Amino acid sequence: MITKTKDNFDVFFRRKPALMLVALKRLSRARYGSILAKEVDCTYSHAVKILQTLEKLNLVNFERKGRIKLIKLTKKGIEVSSNIENIKKLID
Repeated sequence: MITKTKDNFDVFFRRKPALMLVALKRLSRARYGSILAKEVDCTYSHAVKILQTLEKLNLVNFERKGRIKLIKLTKKGIEVSSNIENIKKLID
């Protein structure tokens, strides 16, 4: 159980996942994965892997629109991204 907690903790202190959460919060509407990947400067496949982890943590939801998935923050995701922004402001 300790390793699972450690894995979840590590997600929030890596640059790309934190940037994704903040980018999703910045514009409150749902986003496409490919656009989000460009915004945080990573490959689409890397973005998908991060987003799957964030979904398991109940920070994002995927909404299907035909063949395309839109990504949106959950209430918990909004809280986490707000805290990330606050920490960034404190250390900048």
